Parts: sequence; C-alpha cells; structure tokens
Amino acid sequence: MKLDHIPLHLLYVDKTNMRFGRKVPDVSDILPTIRARGVIQTLLVRPPDAEGRFGIVAGSRRFHASRIVADERREAGDIDPEALLLPCAIMEDGDDAAAIEASMIENMARLDAEEVRQWESFTRLVREGRGVEEIAMTFGLPELSIRRVLALGNLLPRIRELYRAERIDRITVRHLTLASKSQQKAWLALFDDADAYVPTGHQLKAWLFGGQSIPARFALFDIDGFGGATIADLFGEDRYFADPDAFWTAQNAAIETARAAYLQQGWSDVVVVPPAEHFQSWEFEKAAKRKGGRVYIDVRGTGEVTFHEGYVTRAEARRIERGEAACAPKAQRPELTSTLQTYVDLHRHAAVRAALIGHPALALRLMAAHAIVGSPLWTVRLEPQATRNDEVRESVETCRGEAVFDAERRLVLDTIGFAAEEPTVTGGSGDDHGVEGLFLRLVALPDEAVMRVVAVLMGETLAAGSAAVEAVGEEIGIAMADWWQADEVLFALLRDREVLGRMTAEVAGETVAHANAGEKSKTLKRIIADHLEGAEGRDKVERWVPRWMQFPPSAYTERGGVGTVAAHGKVMAARQTASGRGTAELEKEEDRLMPQAA
Repeated sequence: MKLDHIPLHLLYVDKTNMRFGRKVPDVSDILPTIRARGVIQTLLVRPPDAEGRFGIVAGSRRFHASRIVADERREAGDIDPEALLLPCAIMEDGDDAAAIEASMIENMARLDAEEVRQWESFTRLVREGRGVEEIAMTFGLPELSIRRVLALGNLLPRIRELYRAERIDRITVRHLTLASKSQQKAWLALFDDADAYVPTGHQLKAWLFGGQSIPARFALFDIDGFGGATIADLFGEDRYFADPDAFWTAQNAAIETARAAYLQQGWSDVVVVPPAEHFQSWEFEKAAKRKGGRVYIDVRGTGEVTFHEGYVTRAEARRIERGEAACAPKAQRPELTSTLQTYVDLHRHAAVRAALIGHPALALRLMAAHAIVGSPLWTVRLEPQATRNDEVRESVETCRGEAVFDAERRLVLDTIGFAAEEPTVTGGSGDDHGVEGLFLRLVALPDEAVMRVVAVLMGETLAAGSAAVEAVGEEIGIAMADWWQADEVLFALLRDREVLGRMTAEVAGETVAHANAGEKSKTLKRIIADHLEGAEGRDKVERWVPRWMQFPPSAYTERGGVGTVAAHGKVMAARQTASGRGTAELEKEEDRLMPQAA
C-alpha cells in the first residue's frame, strides 16, 4: 500500500464500497471541516483501472463532501475542480474481500450501517471466501449477530426494502426470515391489503407456526387416495386436513419416497431438514450433481415442503474451486423407517405424559416454556393494550402499574437468558434452543423464580377488560388508589353531566353538588380537580378512585353500559356456581352495586 494525492475527478465510489449504488450520503456533519481544512484523513482506494481512475473503497462521505466544496469554489471562481487533490492510500491489486472489509470497517465505525446494507456486504464477503467466524473476528461482533444479518438472505427482496425503509420492525423481519417463500408472499399480500389484518412482531410468529390448519396443497401424496378427512372453506377454494397426525404420517412417507428417488437419480446425498431447523440459503452455494451437489428437503411445521436441488456448503464450494473433493458424506440408509420412527415416538410420548402426572413442578415449567417459545400445538396471544387514542396510550404507558410490571419483565428476561431489549417474554425471542432449551433453563431455577416467570407470562396474556381481570383483582384485593390517580386524560374523557354530578358529590359533598347542579361540565371537572389537589382553598380528598375502576366496581347511574360492572357480574355468577350460594345473597350483592339515591 502506498500513499499519494489523487485529483478529485479521477476518483469514484467502487462497487466494493458499502455505499456504492446508494443515494448520496448525508455529509452535513463533516462538510464544515472540509470547507475549512480540506480532507485530512486519507481515503482508501483501489489501484487505477484502464482509464486511470481510482475506485474508493473507504471514504465515500469525504469524497462527496469534497465534490460539494469543489462545486462551491468553482461557482465562486476560486478553484479549478481538476486541481483539487485528495490524500489516498492505494491498496494492492486483486483482493476484493479485503476491500469489502475495509469499507465496512470504515463505514460501521463512522455511521451505523442499517442491517440490509450490512447483509449486502456480509454476503459479498461470504462469496469471497470469508467464513462467519472470520467476519465476526474482523468486526468484533458475535457470530450470532453475523448469522442473524445473513439470515436476511432468506427474505424476498421487497421485504428487505420494506425493512430498509423502516416500514416493518426488527422483530417482524426476524420472524419473516423463518418463513418460506410462499408464506412471505402471502404476508406481503396482507401487507398490501388496506382492509386486511397483517400480523407483525410476535403475532407473526403465531401466524407462521401457531396453527395446525394444514392446507391440502402442501401434500406430497395423492389426496384422492388419502384415508383421512379434509375440510373445505366456505367458498370451497381451499381444503385443509382435519387430522394433522394422519397428514404427517402420509407426508413423511412421501418425503421418504422422494428422498429414495433422488438417491436413485445419483445425487450424492439427500438431507431432510426437520421443522425445528431451516435451510439457510446464505450457508450454501449451487453445485451440480457431478460436483457433489446434494438435495435438501426443507420441511416446515405448516406442512409445506421445499426441495432445494444441487447445493453444497460454502466451505465445500471453496474446496471444489481449488480442485479438491467436496467431501460429501456417503449416503446411508437410515436406521429407522419413517413408520417405525412414528411408532417409537408415539410410545415414548405416551410414557412421558403419563409419568408427567406425578411431576407437576416439571409440568409447570414445560407449560411456561411452551407459552414463551411456542410450538406447532401452542398458540399464545399477547394482550396488545391497543387504543387509537394517543393520550390514553401515554397515560397507561407512564402509569405506576406499567413501570412496575416492565421492571419485573426485564428481571424475568434476564433470568431465563433472553436479551433485555426483547419487548415481551411471551411469543418467542429467537432463542436458538427452542422449547427444550428454555425448559432445561427453567428446571435449573428454584420454584420462586419460576413462579415469577409465570406471573409475568400471565400478565402479558391477560385480556384487558375481561372477567378474568375482575376475578384476579378481587381475589388479591387490589386498592386502585395504590396504582392510579386522576390525570388530565380522565377529565378530558369525562363528558356525562349526570356522572360528573355524582362524582362531585363524592369528593365535594352533596351540598356543593346540589349548588352546582346547573353548571357546565367544565366547572364540575374543575371542582373535582381542585378537591383532589387541595387547590383554591378546597379540602383535599386523598385516594379517590371512580366507582367503575375499583375492585369490586359499581356504577353511578342505572343506565348500564359499564364493562367492569358486567365483568363483575360474571365473576359473581361463577362464584355462586362454585359455592352453591342462593339467589337471595346474589341479589343482595347486586343491590349494593346499584347507585344509591341522592
């Protein structure tokens, strides 16, 4: 490598540069310095091409800023642009991988490169022969981080562009990397449909893996000769298998038949990738049958099967390029047929679930692992705490209850070995070990720690406004005044004058309420707020909570339409059924909930 000063007009951004082919980068932060002092730090460039031009590997932003300065000086008549020289370090010829690495190190150190751009550059490094471990060492990143970026190669180009444009978030993209191409196309169709629900985040994972509604189109076998039942939708356009177990028995037999046929055709090996794993395209390169290429059968939990013909690992591809043998393992007949494997699996399953009856502590931990990570048989949905009102959303997000729960959630995430930035415990975290790995972690924890995990898990999946919230709140004996106090959002939402009048009586007394009965709602709200704050000479009222928010709740009027009161009624009915209480006692409780006459 040698140093030289090269005219600006002989420089261009090389294709190995991370910013090649992109829009002109933002240089507002370095432009003032270059105007005043010029370029101080050398650019890294490749040797001159046939036209004598030098490709910039690292230093694209300095180059673009220099062009702006050159244009400014030309317009002012101060300089000939062709006379502007930039300090450059000229690389040795022929090392594309080193050039890509240099560009990435330069750019990632200065500005955070978004992941799609990282994927483009990491992929080029892999194609140049760099392994994941080498890339990780070069950039000081964990191997897992490199693999997650490379997994973006499993995505359709449009999904990568949506992610680059920040129209979909990281969790959504992470789950889409696990989706097959047909699933990605189906998801894009939902994304483009303004009237359709498009699953994102952890709901997307449930959409991808949560159900056992296996479409008939995924069958590799003849459906007409299939002994099990199928069900058609209302329009008769799609059919689904009624018995997933029967489907998988037939599907696995068809997969085994296809595998044998490929081997008979002369393929060096046929690898069945089970649903718990995925065929990561970036780890492989195309290779012909005569060069040791294999067939990978990618089996998804949804029932879909994809055949990837003619692939070898990238390491084997490098050996093939050097003229070495691909070292493909000799294909061997499996020890168990698919039917015999099913026989073994079902008998072991029967023994384990029977024995699990005597180990409830293990069952609890296994249940928690399923609810957190998910499985083909488990679908757990998060309570979205959704509202279209921004003020309501902010009020809830900043309340004491949310702060306490989120702090506990962070502790639980750390306890089970998940990253602290995960938004939830429920719904999977990209954990590499799946249910079994999380189950083993929970087994190692004491009962108290496991119960804290279960409490957060239940809190995340407890439906807002449900009778379950009412039952739990009453069972604990929650005093809402410990968790909530009136805020501006509440007063902004209060519009019923009759309700405001009864609230005024609660905090200010019947005399004040009667004296202001004809006042506007704004005046009544001000009276209530002054009493709660102890302002304007009014007596301060501590720990006031509207009747509907208390445990148990009650109403201010006889008009009905209070969801918490209706939920409490369900709880009361359930308790009556459980304890055999008489109707007279239940009616007495209902009378207590009705508003008292003024």
